[in-house]
Amino acid sequence: MRAPLALAATCVAVSAALALSACGGSKKSDDKIKDQGTDVSTSAPAPTTTSAAPSPTAPGVKRPVITLPSDAKDVFEDEHTGDPVKDAVLADNAGYVLATDEGIFKGKTTENLGFYATEKGLANAITYVQGVHAKGLVWTGTVRFFDRKVTMEGTGDASVVYCSDESKAFPKHVKTGKVDNVATTSESYVLYSTHAKKNAQGVWQTTDIVSDRGSKQCQP
Repeated sequence: MRAPLALAATCVAVSAALALSACGGSKKSDDKIKDQGTDVSTSAPAPTTTSAAPSPTAPGVKRPVITLPSDAKDVFEDEHTGDPVKDAVLADNAGYVLATDEGIFKGKTTENLGFYATEKGLANAITYVQGVHAKGLVWTGTVRFFDRKVTMEGTGDASVVYCSDESKAFPKHVKTGKVDNVATTSESYVLYSTHAKKNAQGVWQTTDIVSDRGSKQCQP
């Protein structure tokens, strides 16, 4: 997600810059996109071919290579925990974020999103991408994801909690190329709580996500 923008997004809202990267339900009711999403295929994806943000890697099945335009970058901190399982969870979580952003720039969701997400995690991202596309927006700049922590659950599933810093990301109008230089506020920082489940291929798919924009936990 990105900071506020005047459009509800993410499954969260686009309220300050563009809540565009990981999508999900928000604790703020006015942050939700009302558009209904449609399903996408969960079959093996075809890699994309442009710009500069390759997907992180994790063991198991070959992951798709996802690239974003040269003026947009997602930065993922805390990639290495010392635990290979947790590292794999974090890598696939980053893949989910990138696949959602890929949908923003393409104007539609791709098979890569179905590779990294399922259940509510997939439905929310589809709704988010459709809502942003309907507004004629993409984004430019850099979004930093930090304080990324994995907790392994007794069921074998995992939860990932992390923050995003959207202070250097700005909404960009597709038709005109105009960039809205939104000021940095507390709303530029978002706390995410996600759930992930390992599928038969060994991919940690995001099954649900909730966000809290302006969370004190993520403030600088």
